[in-house]
Amino acid sequence: VQLQASGGGLVKAGGSLRLSCAASGRTLYNYNMGWFRQPPGNEREFVAAIGWSGSRTFYADSVKGRFTISRDNAQNMVYLQMNGLSPEDTAVYYCALHLSRGGLTAVTGLYDVWGQGTLVTVSS
Repeated sequence: VQLQASGGGLVKAGGSLRLSCAASGRTLYNYNMGWFRQPPGNEREFVAAIGWSGSRTFYADSVKGRFTISRDNAQNMVYLQMNGLSPEDTAVYYCALHLSRGGLTAVTGLYDVWGQGTLVTVSS
């Protein structure tokens, strides 16, 4: 399976962006998915995860209430709606697949497949 993230760009503080993650080569239906980000000069960090059916979600405290993860299994897509963006959200955002239908996880090393990343830059 290959993942392709898109939708990044330059936005002013307080603005919104919607990231998309398209999968090819394998259906996402049976697997949990996540979004991570890597700010400049920092390590990759967890943002949000969603269960295989879309009924369960899990967010990092830093984005809770501002970001929404969703999925469309029929289209083999996962999304991250980001509202109320701040300069601290500036990062390369990655989608990732966890070959599991079990509990959602924020642990980077448990994700099996990664997309190439899309850059989000938030200006003040």
